[in-house]
Amino acid sequence: MDYMWAPWRMDYILMEKPEGCILCEKPAQGRDVDNRILFRASKNFVIMNTYPYNPGHLLIAPYRHVAALDELRDEERDEHFAVVCRCIKVIQATFRPEGFNIGVNMGRVAGAGIDKHVHTHVVPRWQGDTNFMPVVSDVRVIPEALEDTYAKLREGFL
Repeated sequence: MDYMWAPWRMDYILMEKPEGCILCEKPAQGRDVDNRILFRASKNFVIMNTYPYNPGHLLIAPYRHVAALDELRDEERDEHFAVVCRCIKVIQATFRPEGFNIGVNMGRVAGAGIDKHVHTHVVPRWQGDTNFMPVVSDVRVIPEALEDTYAKLREGFL
């Protein structure tokens, strides 16, 4: 049997999972660079996914803790999707992806273990970005450090 190593995943597996909502706590801390918050609008913010599917994988979330899209006020919802569009433009200019996966997570079983705080994922995609690694060994190869991706994307939001 061959072994494939992804030691960075162990941090996530072993870490104590916080009891609160990270999508409420991270923007309230005021440490945007440390928390990889790229952009703040008046009702929503953009944060990098710490365990991304691809470089540039972003989350857009309202500041207000709501569980579903239909609970957003009109101005929150409208701004939310305007920010999603802005993220697409910044990622296109920065990384030139060939496509995107965009999805809204609502509820714990929808993903990321973030319960009762609706958020949208924007994932840039390239031809061939999925290979045998995730299928054979549950390992995803990210070719760039998160800090480097943050620095590149941050320029696009200024």
